[in-house]
Amino acid sequence: MDPIADLEFFARLVTHGSLSALARDLGVTPPAVSGRLNKIERRLGVKLLNRTTRRLAMTQEGELYLATGSKLLEQVQELERMVSSSREQPQGLLKVNATFGFGRRHIVPALSEFRRRYPEVEVQLELTDRPMNLAELAYDVGIRFGELPDQRVVGRKLATNRRFVCASPGYLKTYGVPKTPGELRSHQCIVLRENDTAYGTWHFTKGKRHELVKAHGTMSSNDGEATLRWAIDGHGVFVRSEWDVQTHIDSGALIRVLADWSLPAADIYAIYPERLNLSAKVRVFIDFLGEYLKRSTQPAVQVA
Repeated sequence: MDPIADLEFFARLVTHGSLSALARDLGVTPPAVSGRLNKIERRLGVKLLNRTTRRLAMTQEGELYLATGSKLLEQVQELERMVSSSREQPQGLLKVNATFGFGRRHIVPALSEFRRRYPEVEVQLELTDRPMNLAELAYDVGIRFGELPDQRVVGRKLATNRRFVCASPGYLKTYGVPKTPGELRSHQCIVLRENDTAYGTWHFTKGKRHELVKAHGTMSSNDGEATLRWAIDGHGVFVRSEWDVQTHIDSGALIRVLADWSLPAADIYAIYPERLNLSAKVRVFIDFLGEYLKRSTQPAVQVA
């Protein structure tokens, strides 16, 4: 049962004036058209048309069905035009989810600039300590680090982002500079916990060599800003994304160690629930964000 399709069928039948004329237009037989009309009348429980061999005459119920139905069809068509136009011109509500640290530093100012450029877009930003389910909570775009969390979402890589091992100059002066990943076992390590998982297991790669270090320390947190503050204050060695620590390395507040070893990348992705039929607001925002990161975060983040 499709009430809108039934309305369209009935309006076309009245316009054509006969079953055979509509049948020719649709490329079907007159009995098929008659059968469709019978189904509509049975569903509604009233007779819409009186049929004669030469003409169709609407009943009172048929006139009401057509008059009110025509208005509804016009409203549906106007709604579809409005929705379809959103594929061409960015407009409407854009819901974005990002983590606190990256969201505050990069997504907040990016959305500010995006809103000035596209004033027809209404922005809603949700910053959370963990990634949210986009489809369930009706987010348009999520900003993620590392591997995509779900095969049901589509991701576009916005920037290449490495993970660095760092410590303050004061800490390294007191406890020495680790030369190999294994030496971290004798250091105070600041552990970042995310998604209820302790990120105290650090995976290092150097060519074909692989080394796993279970980091130990007296300070850990689920907030990256807290671990950054503690590292700057000299409490230990920690692992953090390049985007977060590069400015502190440049200023001398932190020193990168074990630079000849690599950690799993924390590349930055924009993810969204659907690959096809993206609205203009989503498509344009993702393009904009890639360009924004390229302009605002070099050299800390290498844009893909």
